[in-house]
Amino acid sequence: MASSTLTASEMKLKRKSRWFFGGIASSAAACITHPLDLIKVHMQTQQEGKLTMAGQSVKIVRTQGFLALYNGLSASILRQATYSTTRFGIYEVGKTYLTPPGASDISFLQKVGLAGFAGACGGFVGTPGDMINVRMQNDIKLPPDQRRNYKHAIDGVFRILREEGLPRLFSGASTATTRAIVVTIGQLSFYDQVKVILLGTGVFGDNVLTHFLSSLSAGAIATFMTQPLDVIKTRQMNAKPGEFKSLFHLITYTARLGPSGFFKGFVPAFVRLGPHTIFLFLILEQLRANLGYLPAEDSVPDRKN
Repeated sequence: MASSTLTASEMKLKRKSRWFFGGIASSAAACITHPLDLIKVHMQTQQEGKLTMAGQSVKIVRTQGFLALYNGLSASILRQATYSTTRFGIYEVGKTYLTPPGASDISFLQKVGLAGFAGACGGFVGTPGDMINVRMQNDIKLPPDQRRNYKHAIDGVFRILREEGLPRLFSGASTATTRAIVVTIGQLSFYDQVKVILLGTGVFGDNVLTHFLSSLSAGAIATFMTQPLDVIKTRQMNAKPGEFKSLFHLITYTARLGPSGFFKGFVPAFVRLGPHTIFLFLILEQLRANLGYLPAEDSVPDRKN
């Protein structure tokens, strides 16, 4: 077999190459679930009205056409390429270095702490892409004279730099970072933990069913934990300059709608984050299995035999 020609150093290199798989898997998942993300943003930014998820979908398609559901896709990919590559990279590499010699994994509390740190870094790095994503998705609901009309994500980045300055590009970074901490804990640490629990029963194997159940659980937990923060972040990024005096002003403005104001778009958020998390980890596991991910160093063949 071809694997018998690999040296120990080559094995180690292939094991460490997995750090960027999360960014690739997240970008691929974003392409699949982008329409759901767009509908979620529309529902979160409507201050009044009771349009359902289906109603929002029909309205967008009827007024703008089917392809409008993919408005801002380039920004979504930019966000995942920065945000998810960073958080998955830190989490995967961190687990490698924190796992004690002879152990197969780290503790759940270590996973939570590592995921929180990875999410904070990824949230900050991904803020520009996140802002462009929100703006491009929300553009189609604005009157023509108020639309920003970014050609694509990179155009949006340079226009914000030119028209609003560098600090504006990171507007909402604190909220985005806080949300990223919570969602990364919900997704990465709980996915790993649920997977460990399922494998520990002896009923489930390391297969697609286990990956599906683990990612479904992680998606549900992450949605519940992050929805209020997601609403605040979306409003903050989509606001006009000076619209809100402070984060506290934004929170009190949203609170005028009652507790439900912080959970606007909860259903589409789950419908979006659930499938996104599922596709993310299914793709990630396939990347690990088929593109050089080798979990054990002791799998190096014995050349003496």
